[in-house]
Amino acid sequence: MLGTLCTLITALTCVSGVTVVTQKPPVVTVTKGETATMDCNLGTVTDTGARWYKQVPEGVPQFVLYFYHSRSSPIYGSGFSSPKFTSTHQSQSDYRLIINNVEEGDSAVYYCNTWDGSASQYVFGQGTKLTVTSSSLPPPVLTVFPPSRAELQSNKASLVCLSSQSVPFADVSWFAAGSPVSSGISTSTAVQQADHTFQISSYLAIQTSDWNMEKVYTCKVSLGSQTAEQHISKSHCLTEG
Repeated sequence: MLGTLCTLITALTCVSGVTVVTQKPPVVTVTKGETATMDCNLGTVTDTGARWYKQVPEGVPQFVLYFYHSRSSPIYGSGFSSPKFTSTHQSQSDYRLIINNVEEGDSAVYYCNTWDGSASQYVFGQGTKLTVTSSSLPPPVLTVFPPSRAELQSNKASLVCLSSQSVPFADVSWFAAGSPVSSGISTSTAVQQADHTFQISSYLAIQTSDWNMEKVYTCKVSLGSQTAEQHISKSHCLTEG
């Protein structure tokens, strides 16, 4: 069942005639101790409720709760309960997930799901990414690797930025000679490590000629108000910022 659920969440395919589940907003960032809310519209479905699932990178989806507008309270999954997790409805097809007194461990992607009886299948929304920050949250630890010798023999090369952090989500950006870079970037989803930290890998494709001209590149990672950056160039292979 979990394998099927993982496949459904990963695929998120649109099938003609099936209701469209819409989640808003796509990203929620809150401070530890605050309340996080996210909304889900079930489209044409009004005769059943909304199920919510929590998924961290590389993890299996966890059932949080199910709520139907005619019920007085949600049905909870194992490890989830009121008053921390609750749900309300604004109409027969509009539902809201509420997470009170959030902690860093609540950071995850939350998926809304419903059963479309007319199509006889479950339908998932695109997910809402929740990031919980705090003043005590340690900044990410960055390591930037230069191009390999083999790459430098060609006209194209790549830089690699590894970010180790305590939460599964972060914003990664690259700069070349102080200017933002918008292309040639590939950033992975976070992978949980044995020590329960998360690691994100980001790759930047560069021209060998730019590297040989001593252009300075910067990898910057932001976790809410916490940021870290590392600079790298040919003559200064790794300098902290």
